[in-house]
Amino acid sequence: MTAEIRLFPCLSDNFGYLIHDPATGATASIDAPDAGQIIQALERAGWTLTDILVTHHHQDHVGGIAELKAKYNCRVVAPHDKGTAIALVDERVKEGDTVKVGNLVARVFETPGHTLDHISYVFDADRALFCADTLFSIGCGRVFEGDYPMMWNSLLKLRALPNDMRVYCGHEYTASNVKFALGIEPDNPALQARAAEVTKQRAAGQPTVPTLIRDEKEANVFLRADVPSVAAAVGLAGKSPAEVFGELRERKNKG
Repeated sequence: MTAEIRLFPCLSDNFGYLIHDPATGATASIDAPDAGQIIQALERAGWTLTDILVTHHHQDHVGGIAELKAKYNCRVVAPHDKGTAIALVDERVKEGDTVKVGNLVARVFETPGHTLDHISYVFDADRALFCADTLFSIGCGRVFEGDYPMMWNSLLKLRALPNDMRVYCGHEYTASNVKFALGIEPDNPALQARAAEVTKQRAAGQPTVPTLIRDEKEANVFLRADVPSVAAAVGLAGKSPAEVFGELRERKNKG
């Protein structure tokens, strides 16, 4: 593992992330929720911003681009969908493309559902997944622009990553996600253990990420829509995983 990763709060509940290549000095911000907080994090680390890797067009992920671009003249990499309002984009990327930050290499995964343009960045060598608002710790994003089968397929794509892949998501929603998941799978021991851990983390003022793909597979009910007991718990035994996922997401929306 060569990358250095910094995590810090942005806005009300966003996470800010910097990923840095010590060999070249290149540094990328994953999204740009708030320029001021990103600049402070850069200055604390003694790094200079070279890239912004955008996951999707929502304002709480792109609002700081203009100020950061003006200050650092950094490259802005964004999803290939040009119909979305993302300012000052230098490079558009799609499924199967790679993005380099210095010597660090990320694969681009298209993960639509939350938005149609949503992409995730997978740094294989560094075991780091930046998935913004597709997959959360013990949760997933609301489906605003896609549909439930689309979002389920995006989650399956991320679920198939190696167990030791670290998940860096876009928001601190874990406590509420755990509460919901326990309502579906109260007897899941992995979920119970995660719930206890999250309680301690939040009490100590610590972030609940990164988490691991392995742990999400065991405890995140939204990744478990193809488990028969989960389908039964929502009254959809024998139905398709996409239907079960849709019911789970609808229940979370109303919670």
